[in-house]
Amino acid sequence: MVVAGRKGHVALIDMMNMDLIKEFQVREAVRDVVFLHNELFFAAAQKKYPYIYNRDGTELHCLKEHGAVLKLQFLRNHFLLASINKFGQLHYQDVTMGGMVANYRTGLGRCDVMQVNPFNAVLGLGHSCGKVTMWRPTNATPLIKMLCHHGPVSAMAFHPGGHLMATAGMERKIKVWDIRKFEVLHTYSGHAKTLQFSQKGLLAIGSGSRVQIWKDTAGNQDYSRYMSHSMVKGYQVGKVNFQPYEDVLALGHSQGISAILVPGSGEPNFDTWVANPFETPKQRREKEIHSLLDKLPPETIMLDPTQIGTLRPPRAKEQLTKQEREAAMEAAIESAKQGPSKKKTKGRSKPTRMQKKKQDGIMKAKRPFLDQQLNDERQLLNKKPKLNEEVQLPLSLQRFARKEAT
Repeated sequence: MVVAGRKGHVALIDMMNMDLIKEFQVREAVRDVVFLHNELFFAAAQKKYPYIYNRDGTELHCLKEHGAVLKLQFLRNHFLLASINKFGQLHYQDVTMGGMVANYRTGLGRCDVMQVNPFNAVLGLGHSCGKVTMWRPTNATPLIKMLCHHGPVSAMAFHPGGHLMATAGMERKIKVWDIRKFEVLHTYSGHAKTLQFSQKGLLAIGSGSRVQIWKDTAGNQDYSRYMSHSMVKGYQVGKVNFQPYEDVLALGHSQGISAILVPGSGEPNFDTWVANPFETPKQRREKEIHSLLDKLPPETIMLDPTQIGTLRPPRAKEQLTKQEREAAMEAAIESAKQGPSKKKTKGRSKPTRMQKKKQDGIMKAKRPFLDQQLNDERQLLNKKPKLNEEVQLPLSLQRFARKEAT
């Protein structure tokens, strides 16, 4: 776990044995911190620029192109570091090659809420106008723009399955959305400064000095209160985060960090190919190499990732040129001429009848091309000239043409 505070304190903690690995002071406010592809590197959004540090606290990079960043997210399968700064600019940077993949202006002002959907790696932003936008690095405009609240969006979280989204607004409403149909499932009254889903679908809500954990007991996405925890009066909860594969909820508040037990929140059976808490340095090195080989390009980020690998839907046939149309018509006529003639009964296989049938086949092959040519000529005749286009009049009518004022 990596923690950072607004007074500049950054610490790295081993959650297996609760040992302090490294702590240092950056002497300026840290707004957000996120791990990169493994626990050896992390990025911190400091007052002026985001910085990348290693496990020993050594500064590796200063990302000046991002500006004064408010929120950070890392797309693990694509090796992309996403950030949103105080001017509403969204940046995607490839941490393997160091190049800037995308840089877009959201056009909706300052944004303090950013989460990534673990199902499809689409980035969700919550804006002060109550809208939630979803982005991918290959589109300059948002994929989805939803009006979720009548006030500023204060928190947002995505379900691990990727089909549910929880949002909270300043008008004291918490909503659960179905992203497949982009409609609200349930609306609850309450305020939340931070939201987080666990691996088993529990929803943690932090507001003021109180933390609530909601659970979907009936299985119809209707959440009800499962647990509640009150901090010391005056403590302000800033962020909640579930520890993966453990029934532990970490709380970041105004006086430091705390941890509470939440039974049933973590996934009890972990896959060592995905997350191995007992991995050796050699296994970690091999895992990093394999993840780099399996790195996905930014074009694979889309709302429905199941479309990848499917057949492209049939498109409308493109307009052929005149030469291509004539060549296709000649090929159709030639195939009609050389087509096999079927022997009929006596009296029906006369040469005149056979010649007539061959001519009918040739006309049948030519008819689609002639119809297409006729339609093109009609469209050309019906097309009206635009106002700004010059119309060439006959010589006898040119004296009636309107003259421009000099």
